[in-house]
Amino acid sequence: MVDTMALLPSFIRPTRMSKRSARPAGRPPAGDEAVLDAPDDRLSPALVAAGRGEYAAAAELLAATRAAADWENRDRYVRRLAAFARSRPEWFEEWRATAPDGPDALLLGAQLAVDRAWPSPARAELLREVSPLITAAARADDRDPVPWRIALDHARGSLAGHRYFEEVWEAAVRRAPHHYGCHAAALRYLAALWHGSHHECFDFADRAAQDAPAESLVQALPARAALGYLTDGCGPEVPRRRLDAAADRAVALSGRFPAADPWPAEVRNKLLYVLLRLGRPEDARTQLRLIGPYATSFPWDRLSDDPLGHFLRVREHLLTAGSQPVPAGLIWESADPLDGHGGHVCAGDH
Repeated sequence: MVDTMALLPSFIRPTRMSKRSARPAGRPPAGDEAVLDAPDDRLSPALVAAGRGEYAAAAELLAATRAAADWENRDRYVRRLAAFARSRPEWFEEWRATAPDGPDALLLGAQLAVDRAWPSPARAELLREVSPLITAAARADDRDPVPWRIALDHARGSLAGHRYFEEVWEAAVRRAPHHYGCHAAALRYLAALWHGSHHECFDFADRAAQDAPAESLVQALPARAALGYLTDGCGPEVPRRRLDAAADRAVALSGRFPAADPWPAEVRNKLLYVLLRLGRPEDARTQLRLIGPYATSFPWDRLSDDPLGHFLRVREHLLTAGSQPVPAGLIWESADPLDGHGGHVCAGDH
Protein backbone atom coordinates (compact mmCIF):
# COMPACT_ATOMS: atom_id res chain seq x y z
CA MET A 1 0.00 0.00 0.00
CA VAL A 2 1.44 3.37 -1.04
CA ASP A 3 1.21 6.41 1.25
CA THR A 4 -0.65 9.22 -0.52
CA MET A 5 -2.18 12.74 -0.28
CA ALA A 6 -4.21 15.24 -2.35
CA LEU A 7 -5.42 18.74 -3.15
CA LEU A 8 -8.60 20.75 -3.31
CA PRO A 9 -9.25 21.48 -7.00
CA SER A 10 -9.55 25.15 -7.80
CA PHE A 11 -13.14 24.95 -9.02
CA ILE A 12 -14.45 23.83 -5.57
CA ARG A 13 -15.23 26.52 -3.00
CA PRO A 14 -16.82 26.23 0.45
CA THR A 15 -19.41 28.96 -0.10
CA ARG A 16 -22.53 29.37 -2.21
CA MET A 17 -23.14 32.71 -3.86
CA SER A 18 -26.03 34.09 -5.88
CA LYS A 19 -26.38 37.09 -8.18
CA ARG A 20 -28.77 38.38 -10.78
CA SER A 21 -27.66 39.58 -14.20
CA ALA A 22 -27.42 43.34 -14.56
CA ARG A 23 -29.84 44.44 -17.32
CA PRO A 24 -30.86 47.84 -18.69
CA ALA A 25 -34.51 48.67 -18.15
CA GLY A 26 -36.79 47.16 -20.76
CA ARG A 27 -34.36 44.45 -21.91
CA PRO A 28 -35.70 40.88 -21.78
CA PRO A 29 -34.32 38.84 -18.89
CA ALA A 30 -30.92 37.31 -19.62
CA GLY A 31 -31.69 34.33 -17.45
CA ASP A 32 -32.51 33.16 -13.96
CA GLU A 33 -30.46 33.87 -10.90
CA ALA A 34 -26.96 32.47 -11.15
CA VAL A 35 -25.47 30.49 -8.28
CA LEU A 36 -21.83 29.61 -7.77
CA ASP A 37 -20.86 25.99 -7.03
CA ALA A 38 -24.39 25.12 -6.02
CA PRO A 39 -24.71 21.77 -4.18
CA ASP A 40 -27.16 19.23 -5.50
CA ASP A 41 -30.26 18.09 -3.65
CA ARG A 42 -28.36 15.35 -1.81
CA LEU A 43 -25.40 17.43 -0.70
CA SER A 44 -27.32 20.55 0.27
CA PRO A 45 -29.00 19.08 3.40
CA ALA A 46 -25.67 17.72 4.59
CA LEU A 47 -24.07 21.16 4.29
CA VAL A 48 -27.01 22.82 6.04
CA ALA A 49 -26.76 20.33 8.90
CA ALA A 50 -23.00 20.82 9.10
CA GLY A 51 -23.65 24.53 9.38
CA ARG A 52 -25.69 23.73 12.51
CA GLY A 53 -22.79 21.68 13.85
CA GLU A 54 -24.41 18.31 13.06
CA TYR A 55 -22.54 15.57 11.19
CA ALA A 56 -25.17 12.83 10.86
CA ALA A 57 -26.44 13.94 7.44
CA ALA A 58 -22.93 14.05 5.99
CA ALA A 59 -22.14 10.65 7.46
CA GLU A 60 -25.31 9.17 5.97
CA LEU A 61 -24.60 10.73 2.59
CA LEU A 62 -21.09 9.35 2.29
CA ALA A 63 -22.17 5.96 3.61
CA ALA A 64 -24.86 5.83 0.91
CA THR A 65 -22.38 6.59 -1.86
CA ARG A 66 -20.08 3.87 -0.60
CA ALA A 67 -22.87 1.30 -0.31
CA ALA A 68 -24.04 2.08 -3.86
CA ALA A 69 -20.49 2.27 -5.28
CA ASP A 70 -21.46 5.77 -6.44
CA TRP A 71 -17.86 6.84 -6.75
CA GLU A 72 -18.29 10.00 -8.84
CA ASN A 73 -20.68 11.55 -6.34
CA ARG A 74 -18.62 10.27 -3.43
CA ASP A 75 -15.61 12.11 -4.83
CA ARG A 76 -17.56 15.33 -5.32
CA TYR A 77 -19.18 15.22 -1.92
CA VAL A 78 -15.93 14.54 -0.09
CA ARG A 79 -14.31 17.54 -1.73
CA ARG A 80 -17.20 19.85 -0.93
CA LEU A 81 -17.61 18.66 2.65
CA ALA A 82 -13.89 19.01 3.27
CA ALA A 83 -13.98 22.53 1.80
CA PHE A 84 -16.78 23.43 4.21
CA ALA A 85 -14.92 21.88 7.15
CA ARG A 86 -11.90 24.08 6.50
CA SER A 87 -13.81 27.04 7.87
CA ARG A 88 -16.34 25.19 10.05
CA PRO A 89 -14.55 22.11 11.45
CA GLU A 90 -16.53 21.51 14.65
CA TRP A 91 -19.06 19.10 13.17
CA PHE A 92 -16.36 17.03 11.57
CA GLU A 93 -14.22 16.91 14.70
CA GLU A 94 -17.21 15.51 16.59
CA TRP A 95 -17.79 12.93 13.85
CA ARG A 96 -14.16 11.85 13.86
CA ALA A 97 -14.18 11.53 17.63
CA THR A 98 -17.29 9.34 17.43
CA ALA A 99 -16.16 7.09 14.56
CA PRO A 100 -12.38 7.42 14.22
CA ASP A 101 -12.01 4.22 12.18
CA GLY A 102 -15.00 4.63 9.87
CA PRO A 103 -14.10 4.70 6.16
CA ASP A 104 -16.13 7.84 5.48
CA ALA A 105 -14.68 9.88 8.34
CA LEU A 106 -11.20 8.64 7.44
CA LEU A 107 -11.60 9.71 3.82
CA LEU A 108 -12.98 13.12 4.73
CA GLY A 109 -10.24 13.62 7.31
CA ALA A 110 -7.57 12.85 4.75
CA GLN A 111 -9.06 15.27 2.24
CA LEU A 112 -9.34 18.00 4.86
CA ALA A 113 -5.74 17.52 5.98
CA VAL A 114 -4.35 17.84 2.48
CA ASP A 115 -6.59 20.79 1.65
CA ARG A 116 -4.94 22.59 4.53
CA ALA A 117 -1.45 21.56 3.43
CA TRP A 118 -1.77 22.31 -0.27
CA PRO A 119 -1.44 26.15 -0.26
CA SER A 120 1.76 26.06 1.82
CA PRO A 121 5.17 26.75 0.25
CA ALA A 122 6.23 23.58 2.10
CA ARG A 123 3.52 21.57 0.32
CA ALA A 124 5.61 18.51 -0.53
CA GLU A 125 6.89 18.09 3.01
CA LEU A 126 3.48 18.62 4.58
CA LEU A 127 1.85 16.14 2.22
CA ARG A 128 4.35 13.50 3.20
CA GLU A 129 3.60 14.13 6.87
CA VAL A 130 -0.14 13.56 6.49
CA SER A 131 0.07 10.70 3.99
CA PRO A 132 -0.78 8.04 6.61
CA LEU A 133 -4.29 9.45 6.74
CA ILE A 134 -5.01 8.63 3.13
CA THR A 135 -3.37 5.25 3.50
CA ALA A 136 -5.79 4.48 6.32
CA ALA A 137 -8.74 5.65 4.20
CA ALA A 138 -7.69 3.43 1.30
CA ARG A 139 -7.36 0.41 3.57
CA ALA A 140 -10.76 1.06 5.13
CA ASP A 141 -12.56 0.11 1.89
CA ASP A 142 -10.48 -1.53 -0.79
CA ARG A 143 -13.16 -0.98 -3.46
CA ASP A 144 -13.11 2.80 -3.20
CA PRO A 145 -11.20 4.65 -5.97
CA VAL A 146 -11.47 8.04 -4.27
CA PRO A 147 -8.39 7.53 -2.06
CA TRP A 148 -6.51 6.72 -5.24
CA ARG A 149 -7.69 9.95 -6.85
CA ILE A 150 -6.11 11.62 -3.84
CA ALA A 151 -3.02 9.48 -4.34
CA LEU A 152 -2.66 10.71 -7.91
CA ASP A 153 -2.85 14.29 -6.75
CA HIS A 154 -0.31 13.50 -4.08
CA ALA A 155 2.06 12.24 -6.74
CA ARG A 156 1.90 15.68 -8.32
CA GLY A 157 2.03 17.70 -5.11
CA SER A 158 4.96 15.74 -3.70
CA LEU A 159 6.86 15.79 -7.01
CA ALA A 160 6.83 12.02 -7.18
CA GLY A 161 8.44 10.23 -10.11
CA HIS A 162 6.67 8.63 -13.03
CA ARG A 163 7.12 5.09 -11.73
CA TYR A 164 5.27 5.98 -8.55
CA PHE A 165 2.53 7.60 -10.63
CA GLU A 166 2.15 4.48 -12.76
CA GLU A 167 1.75 2.28 -9.68
CA VAL A 168 -0.94 4.54 -8.26
CA TRP A 169 -2.69 4.88 -11.63
CA GLU A 170 -2.82 1.10 -12.04
CA ALA A 171 -4.40 0.76 -8.59
CA ALA A 172 -6.95 3.49 -9.36
CA VAL A 173 -8.19 2.10 -12.68
CA ARG A 174 -8.30 -1.41 -11.27
CA ARG A 175 -10.97 -0.20 -8.86
CA ALA A 176 -12.90 2.03 -11.28
CA PRO A 177 -11.74 1.97 -14.92
CA HIS A 178 -13.72 5.06 -15.92
CA HIS A 179 -13.72 7.18 -12.79
CA TYR A 180 -13.53 10.78 -13.96
CA GLY A 181 -11.90 12.11 -10.81
CA CYS A 182 -8.97 9.72 -11.16
CA HIS A 183 -8.59 10.52 -14.85
CA ALA A 184 -8.63 14.27 -14.23
CA ALA A 185 -6.07 13.89 -11.45
CA ALA A 186 -3.86 11.81 -13.74
CA LEU A 187 -4.14 14.44 -16.47
CA ARG A 188 -3.07 17.15 -14.02
CA TYR A 189 -0.03 15.09 -13.03
CA LEU A 190 0.91 14.49 -16.65
CA ALA A 191 0.47 18.17 -17.49
CA ALA A 192 2.89 19.09 -14.72
CA LEU A 193 5.34 16.33 -15.73
CA TRP A 194 5.15 17.19 -19.43
CA HIS A 195 4.84 20.94 -19.05
CA GLY A 196 4.47 22.30 -22.56
CA SER A 197 4.06 18.85 -24.14
CA HIS A 198 0.33 19.04 -24.64
CA HIS A 199 0.30 16.36 -27.32
CA GLU A 200 1.01 13.75 -24.64
CA CYS A 201 -1.85 15.06 -22.52
CA PHE A 202 -4.19 14.89 -25.52
CA ASP A 203 -3.04 11.36 -26.31
CA PHE A 204 -3.84 10.26 -22.77
CA ALA A 205 -7.21 12.00 -22.75
CA ASP A 206 -8.22 10.73 -26.18
CA ARG A 207 -7.38 7.12 -25.34
CA ALA A 208 -9.34 7.34 -22.10
CA ALA A 209 -12.39 8.84 -23.82
CA GLN A 210 -12.33 6.26 -26.62
CA ASP A 211 -12.38 3.45 -24.05
CA ALA A 212 -15.11 4.98 -21.87
CA PRO A 213 -18.89 4.57 -22.25
CA ALA A 214 -20.69 7.33 -24.14
CA GLU A 215 -22.33 8.63 -20.95
CA SER A 216 -19.12 8.68 -18.90
CA LEU A 217 -17.70 12.01 -17.74
CA VAL A 218 -14.38 10.78 -19.12
CA GLN A 219 -15.75 11.83 -22.53
CA ALA A 220 -15.01 15.39 -21.37
CA LEU A 221 -11.35 14.67 -20.62
CA PRO A 222 -10.03 15.79 -24.04
CA ALA A 223 -11.84 19.11 -23.58
CA ARG A 224 -10.08 19.45 -20.23
CA ALA A 225 -6.79 18.86 -22.04
CA ALA A 226 -7.83 21.53 -24.54
CA LEU A 227 -8.53 23.95 -21.71
CA GLY A 228 -5.06 23.27 -20.33
CA TYR A 229 -3.48 24.02 -23.69
CA LEU A 230 -5.52 27.17 -24.23
CA THR A 231 -4.57 28.59 -20.84
CA ASP A 232 -0.94 27.45 -20.79
CA GLY A 233 0.49 29.16 -23.84
CA CYS A 234 3.65 27.10 -24.16
CA GLY A 235 4.88 24.09 -26.07
CA PRO A 236 4.33 23.10 -29.70
CA GLU A 237 1.09 23.99 -31.40
CA VAL A 238 -1.85 21.59 -31.13
CA PRO A 239 -3.75 21.38 -34.45
CA ARG A 240 -7.04 23.23 -34.48
CA ARG A 241 -8.87 20.12 -35.65
CA ARG A 242 -7.79 18.32 -32.48
CA LEU A 243 -9.09 21.13 -30.28
CA ASP A 244 -12.41 21.14 -32.13
CA ALA A 245 -12.69 17.35 -31.88
CA ALA A 246 -12.17 17.54 -28.11
CA ALA A 247 -14.86 20.20 -27.83
CA ASP A 248 -17.24 18.22 -30.05
CA ARG A 249 -16.88 15.15 -27.84
CA ALA A 250 -17.72 17.20 -24.75
CA VAL A 251 -20.65 18.84 -26.55
CA ALA A 252 -22.09 15.40 -27.29
CA LEU A 253 -21.66 14.39 -23.64
CA SER A 254 -23.30 17.59 -22.40
CA GLY A 255 -26.31 16.89 -24.56
CA ARG A 256 -26.90 13.62 -22.74
CA PHE A 257 -27.61 15.40 -19.44
CA PRO A 258 -30.70 17.42 -18.48
CA ALA A 259 -30.54 21.18 -18.90
CA ALA A 260 -30.01 23.38 -15.84
CA ASP A 261 -28.67 20.53 -13.72
CA PRO A 262 -25.86 21.02 -11.16
CA TRP A 263 -24.42 17.55 -11.88
CA PRO A 264 -22.85 18.40 -15.30
CA ALA A 265 -22.27 22.07 -14.44
CA GLU A 266 -18.52 21.67 -13.99
CA VAL A 267 -18.11 20.03 -17.38
CA ARG A 268 -20.33 22.59 -19.08
CA ASN A 269 -18.62 25.65 -17.59
CA LYS A 270 -15.21 24.42 -18.72
CA LEU A 271 -16.64 23.56 -22.14
CA LEU A 272 -18.18 27.03 -22.43
CA TYR A 273 -14.76 28.57 -21.91
CA VAL A 274 -13.14 26.27 -24.48
CA LEU A 275 -15.82 27.07 -27.07
CA LEU A 276 -15.35 30.79 -26.50
CA ARG A 277 -11.60 30.49 -26.96
CA LEU A 278 -12.16 28.52 -30.16
CA GLY A 279 -14.44 31.21 -31.53
CA ARG A 280 -17.61 29.09 -31.59
CA PRO A 281 -20.24 31.49 -30.17
CA GLU A 282 -23.32 29.57 -31.32
CA ASP A 283 -22.11 26.39 -29.63
CA ALA A 284 -21.23 28.50 -26.59
CA ARG A 285 -24.78 29.88 -26.44
CA THR A 286 -26.14 26.34 -26.53
CA GLN A 287 -23.98 25.42 -23.56
CA LEU A 288 -25.04 28.57 -21.77
CA ARG A 289 -28.68 27.50 -22.06
CA LEU A 290 -27.79 24.04 -20.76
CA ILE A 291 -25.81 25.52 -17.85
CA GLY A 292 -28.81 27.56 -16.72
CA PRO A 293 -28.06 29.23 -13.36
CA TYR A 294 -25.23 26.84 -12.38
CA ALA A 295 -21.92 28.68 -12.58
CA THR A 296 -18.78 27.04 -11.22
CA SER A 297 -15.71 28.81 -9.83
CA PHE A 298 -13.39 27.09 -12.27
CA PRO A 299 -12.49 28.29 -14.89
CA TRP A 300 -13.81 31.80 -14.19
CA ASP A 301 -11.69 32.25 -11.06
CA ARG A 302 -8.63 32.15 -13.31
CA LEU A 303 -9.86 35.35 -14.95
CA SER A 304 -11.30 37.28 -12.02
CA ASP A 305 -11.42 37.43 -8.24
CA ASP A 306 -15.20 37.46 -8.70
CA PRO A 307 -15.88 34.27 -10.70
CA LEU A 308 -19.65 34.57 -10.49
CA GLY A 309 -19.58 38.15 -11.68
CA HIS A 310 -17.27 37.16 -14.52
CA PHE A 311 -19.60 34.34 -15.57
CA LEU A 312 -22.48 36.83 -15.62
CA ARG A 313 -20.49 39.21 -17.82
CA VAL A 314 -19.74 36.36 -20.23
CA ARG A 315 -23.40 35.37 -20.23
CA GLU A 316 -24.58 38.92 -20.81
CA HIS A 317 -22.25 39.32 -23.76
CA LEU A 318 -23.29 36.06 -25.39
CA LEU A 319 -26.98 36.82 -25.03
CA THR A 320 -26.84 40.41 -26.24
CA ALA A 321 -23.86 40.89 -28.55
CA GLY A 322 -25.06 38.88 -31.53
CA SER A 323 -22.16 38.15 -33.87
CA GLN A 324 -19.73 40.52 -32.15
CA PRO A 325 -16.53 38.83 -30.96
CA VAL A 326 -16.08 38.15 -27.28
CA PRO A 327 -13.81 40.79 -25.71
CA ALA A 328 -10.36 39.44 -24.92
CA GLY A 329 -10.70 40.45 -21.29
CA LEU A 330 -13.57 38.01 -20.82
CA ILE A 331 -11.69 34.91 -21.99
CA TRP A 332 -7.92 35.50 -22.00
CA GLU A 333 -5.85 35.49 -18.88
CA SER A 334 -2.60 35.56 -20.88
CA ALA A 335 -1.50 35.58 -24.50
CA ASP A 336 -3.52 33.33 -26.76
CA PRO A 337 -1.83 30.03 -27.71
CA LEU A 338 -3.87 30.00 -30.92
CA ASP A 339 -1.91 33.10 -31.95
CA GLY A 340 1.38 31.40 -31.22
CA HIS A 341 2.37 33.53 -28.24
CA GLY A 342 3.57 32.37 -24.87
CA GLY A 343 1.82 32.65 -21.52
CA HIS A 344 2.55 32.40 -17.84
CA VAL A 345 0.03 29.91 -16.55
CA CYS A 346 1.22 26.74 -14.87
CA ALA A 347 0.08 23.67 -16.78
CA GLY A 348 -0.44 21.73 -13.60
CA ASP A 349 -3.21 24.05 -12.44
CA HIS A 350 -5.76 22.85 -14.95
